[in-house]
Amino acid sequence: MLNTLKNSFVECGGRDRARALLDEASYRELLDPFTGIESPHLEPQGIVPQSDDGVVIARGELHGLPLLVISIEGNFQGGGIGEVSGAKIAGALELALEENKAGGSVYPVIVFDTGGVRLQEANYGLLSIAEIGAAIVALREYVPVIGIIPGKIGAFGGMSITAGLCSILIMTREGRLGLNGPEVIEQEAGIEEFDSMDRQLIWKTIGGNQREATGFANLVVDDDIEAFQQAIRSAVKKAAENSPRSTQVERYLTFLQSVDTSELMKPEKARHLWKQSENTKLAEYSFERTIQENEIVSRGHKWFNLLTNGTTSISKIPSVLCADSFIRRVPARFLAVVPDKFSRFPRARCGEFGLEEGWMIAKHIRDVIEEDRHQEKRAIIAIVDVPSQAYGYREELLGIHQACAAAVDAYASARLAGHPVIAFIPGKAISGAFLSHGMQASRLIALEDEGVNVHVMSKQSAARITQRTIEELEEATKKVPAMAYDIRSFEKLGALFALMSGINADSPGISDREAVISKLVEAIEDTKNSPRDLSSRLNTSFAREGGRAPSILVREKLAEQWR
Repeated sequence: MLNTLKNSFVECGGRDRARALLDEASYRELLDPFTGIESPHLEPQGIVPQSDDGVVIARGELHGLPLLVISIEGNFQGGGIGEVSGAKIAGALELALEENKAGGSVYPVIVFDTGGVRLQEANYGLLSIAEIGAAIVALREYVPVIGIIPGKIGAFGGMSITAGLCSILIMTREGRLGLNGPEVIEQEAGIEEFDSMDRQLIWKTIGGNQREATGFANLVVDDDIEAFQQAIRSAVKKAAENSPRSTQVERYLTFLQSVDTSELMKPEKARHLWKQSENTKLAEYSFERTIQENEIVSRGHKWFNLLTNGTTSISKIPSVLCADSFIRRVPARFLAVVPDKFSRFPRARCGEFGLEEGWMIAKHIRDVIEEDRHQEKRAIIAIVDVPSQAYGYREELLGIHQACAAAVDAYASARLAGHPVIAFIPGKAISGAFLSHGMQASRLIALEDEGVNVHVMSKQSAARITQRTIEELEEATKKVPAMAYDIRSFEKLGALFALMSGINADSPGISDREAVISKLVEAIEDTKNSPRDLSSRLNTSFAREGGRAPSILVREKLAEQWR
C-alpha cells in the first residue's frame, strides 16, 4: 500500500486516504459503492452521479485507536457536498455520537478536500453542512474531532466553517483553508480585491503555513502518510490541553481588535498580531466611534426594533444588534446583523456577515449561556436578514471562516444547553451568513414574501463556478427545487417549522408583530421535551414525503451497517 502510494497523502484519492489512515486488517467501509445509494439530483441536470457520492465512510483502528474516517473525494464534483454525501457525513458523526454517549469509544477524523456546497444541489448541501456542524459540536463533549486538510482542493465554503469547529486541525503546506474561494471573491468584489490567478498571494493568505502561524490550524505536517498517522495519535492525546478555537472568543476578539483597518494588511503582520494576542487580555471590544443611525434600515433592523419593543441594543458594534426582552412572558435575547456604513471592515457594510459580526454574535450567545447556567434558560431569537458573508482579502487573511464557526458553535452550544433557539427569517438568508446566523436554530420560522430568499451563493457567482448561464441555472431550479432561491421551494425541503403568510415584511405593524410573537411562542413550546439536536427537520411532513427522502434513507442504511 505505502509503496504503491509512494507515501504521498495528497496524491491519494478519497478511498485510498481512508485506507491509509487505518490498519489494513481493520478497514471496513460503510455505504460503499455496492450499496447503490447515489444522488438523485444530478442526472436530471445531465451530470453522471457517483455511487459513493464522493464521500468514503470507514471504520477501523490505527495502532489500536478506534477511528471513524470520513474522507471527501475532491475528484468528484470538486468535493462538493450534496444531499447524499452530506447525509453520509452527518449520519456517521451522529452514530459516533451515540456510540460515545453509550460508553463506547470512536474518534472521528474528517479529511477535507472540498469546495463546499455542491451548487447543483444548493440548499440540500446547506442543510447537510448545518447538520454536520451540529454533530461536531455535540461530539466534542466526548472525544476530539480531528480535521485534516491535505492539499489539492483544500477546504472552502461551508465546509471551511466545519473545519473551524474541529478540536484539532492538521494541514500540509499545500493545504488551503478559506470561506470564500479566490474566484468567488474576484467575482463578488473585483480583481483589485483578490486576483484569483496570483498563486503566491493565495498560499500566503490561506495556505497551511499561514493558517498555522495565525492560529487557524494546530499543526502543519509533511505530505507523508506516516506523518499523518502520527499526527492523529498525537492529537488524540493532546486534545484536552486546548479548547476548540471556535470557543476561544476572547482570544480572537483580542486579535481582531489589534488590527488597524486603515492600513493594508500583510500576511507577516497578521502573524505578528496573532502572536502578540497570546499575552494580551481583552478589556472590551469597542472603538472610539459613536453608534450612528444607519443610512440603510434593513428588514432585520425593523423587525428587531418591533419584536424588542424598541429596547436599546447592548452590542458594542452597530452591525450587531443584541437586546434582552420578552416574548409574552418568556425571557429572550434577540440578535440581528444589520448594515453599518461606518464599519471598520468595508466589505461588511451592507449587512454582510463578517469578522466582527461572527465573533460578537458568539460573545453575546456565550454570555447568555454562562449567565443562565443555574437559572431559567432564556430563548435566543436570531432575526435573519443577511445577504451573504463578507467577500474580501482581509476577511480571508484574518479568518472569516473561523468567525463564522464561532457563531455556529455558540448557537449549537446554546441549543444543547437547553436554550430554545429560534430563527425568524424576514429577509435574505444566504450562504455562510445563514449557516452562521440561523441554521443552528431549534426551529426556523420564515415569512412568505418575495424578498425572503435562501441559497448558497449569488446567481452570478453560481453561474461562474458551475460554468452555466443564469438562464441555465434558473431552468435547473425547475428540476431541483433545492437550487431555487424562493422560500416556497425551501419549504419543500422540510426544514421550516412555519412559513407565515399575510405579514407585511417591509413595513410591519402591531398586528404583524402579534402574529409573529404568537408563532415564536408556539415554536418555543414545541422545543420543550424534544431532542436538542436538529433531527426535527427530518421529521416534518415535507421531509418525510420526499423533501429529504435520500437523507433519511442514508441514515437508515448507515445505522444498519454501523456495527
